[in-house]
Amino acid sequence: MHAPSPQPIEVPIDRLRQPIQRIIHMESLGGIALILGAVTALVLANSPAAEAVDHFWHYHLHIEAGPFSVDESLVHWVNDALMAIFFFVAGLEIKRELVVGDLRDPRKAALPAIAAAGGMVIPALFYVAVADPTTRGGWGIPMATDIAFAVGILTLLGNRVPSRLKVFLLTLAIVDDLGAIAVIAVFYTSTVNTTALAMAGVLVATIIALRVLGVWWMPLYILVGVGLWLAVFESGVHATLAGVACGLLAPAKPRRPEPTNVVANPDDPIATLNSIVFDTKETKSVVDRLINGLHPVTALIIVPIFALANTGVAVSGAALADAAAAATSQAIVFGLLVGKPVGIVLAALLSVKAGIAVLPEGTKWSHVVGVGFLAGIGFTVSLFITDLAFDDAAVIANAKIAVLAASVLASALGAIALTQAGGASALATDAVQEAQGSGDDEHGDGELGPITWDELASTGTGASTVASGPVVDAPTASEVAGSATTTPTSTGDD
Repeated sequence: MHAPSPQPIEVPIDRLRQPIQRIIHMESLGGIALILGAVTALVLANSPAAEAVDHFWHYHLHIEAGPFSVDESLVHWVNDALMAIFFFVAGLEIKRELVVGDLRDPRKAALPAIAAAGGMVIPALFYVAVADPTTRGGWGIPMATDIAFAVGILTLLGNRVPSRLKVFLLTLAIVDDLGAIAVIAVFYTSTVNTTALAMAGVLVATIIALRVLGVWWMPLYILVGVGLWLAVFESGVHATLAGVACGLLAPAKPRRPEPTNVVANPDDPIATLNSIVFDTKETKSVVDRLINGLHPVTALIIVPIFALANTGVAVSGAALADAAAAATSQAIVFGLLVGKPVGIVLAALLSVKAGIAVLPEGTKWSHVVGVGFLAGIGFTVSLFITDLAFDDAAVIANAKIAVLAASVLASALGAIALTQAGGASALATDAVQEAQGSGDDEHGDGELGPITWDELASTGTGASTVASGPVVDAPTASEVAGSATTTPTSTGDD
């Protein structure tokens, strides 16, 4: 008689955990959380609690770490510290796209990259042309695109838009982010402390050296990263750029790209099981794992907190009238609502006519127009640059009202334009169905998105896993399954 095959172990918590993981990775939910944060801030700012809320955000928190001392209000802690994590994730996404995503292929990257350049230059020129001479320093405000908000609206439209249009918008927004980061670093930095900047350079070199030496203990990288943030903060360069630097330095290719077979025996010591977990985790890159873990934190916690701290402006009839009459507000609305779509469509059209790029499969020019409007949703980064560009409270209030108004209008116009452009072509619809059935290759590069990763882990699709007897506890088993179900195609460790 044959011994009965081991029965699969049922983990009840997975029934709850897996749906939650799918939900928190939805781009649309990040956009909804962002809107809720902004609406809550507006309601509080126009309620009897407005003074108490303002007092709360301007409460000072003092922290000392050796020779460094940071004494900032809570709103500045949000903008300088929490947003560093947001920009860290942005740096990770840029690194992933440059190494294993669409940006590694010049032919794929040409159209969104050129369109993004047009969508940054033209709005800035429109702003300068309309703004008051005393506030022309805010030209960087209409250059930015809010990825969470824009992609969230595109996701809500579902199959009514071509599947490749999301990749186009994501790539465009990532290049846009890279441009915004460069603008902040070069044009919105005041005095520079060269000693602190030199220390920041030493810490960057330390991270590179740790990678070369093969040190992979994450707490050490966190410690050096915090030190880098403090050094950049003291240097006068905006502290969030430390997050970008750390993101760009993270490895974007798996250390163990070969297939991994996992055998868990009942008598295996804990050290062996830990080694199995480590090896299988290393079939996914550090960048992928960090994005997968931090994206929900930034989308559902950090960005809504940022909106809560920065969008609380009084929206009375007089305030709206002042904002509408202010040249700064008009310049921002004109830049985001007109400059963005004009710059993106014009740059894309010229690149296609010149034979440098081609439209994504299944898309039309009317789809590009819709994406141009969605790119006019500045919101997070636009509000961020607003606080860097101006010192006058009245100018900042008018600018924030303009950013909010332009973002809402851009959302509506983008959704209408994409809906009127018609449904996705049969080719694009087939591509969506194929991706959903075969692993949702979200980036078109053989790399799995986080939702698909978890789905594969829960179903065991394509797994090369053998379990002989009881396996380790539920979280470790899930991690082993999640890491063993994919055969990465990339090599190296950049």
